[in-house]
Amino acid sequence: MRTAHRVALAGATAVCLSLSPGVAIATPAMGVTGKTIAQRTVAGKDYILREITIKPGGSTGWHYHDGTLHALVKQGILTHTGPSCTKTQTYGVGSTFVEPSGADHVHVGRNLGSTPLVLDVLYVNPAQSPLSEDVPNPGCVFQ
Repeated sequence: MRTAHRVALAGATAVCLSLSPGVAIATPAMGVTGKTIAQRTVAGKDYILREITIKPGGSTGWHYHDGTLHALVKQGILTHTGPSCTKTQTYGVGSTFVEPSGADHVHVGRNLGSTPLVLDVLYVNPAQSPLSEDVPNPGCVFQ
């Protein structure tokens, strides 16, 4: 009797799951590697310096940050797009930029060039928070 009960319960669970509305899926990073150069926590803030490399054709995936990000382009060209899908900025070697914190600052970084893109990035985050929060594509024709 217990086996029959488990089979019936499993079947009911499968039906319920198949009737659930779809869940939006975050866009994963592709061709991105990073290494931490320095890290320190002071007064409830994590200061994390990382070198980020994005291969040609690579992407950070859509995301936002819980803290502020400061970046320097060391090599290549970064194509940076916000959720409107039309406001795209490019940053070449020597360029610096700041990404503000919060879910209202969703963006994606892409390397549309033929050489690796290398960034030095300083994250200033609330202590123990992730470097970024993945989100679904807001409707752009590219990932």
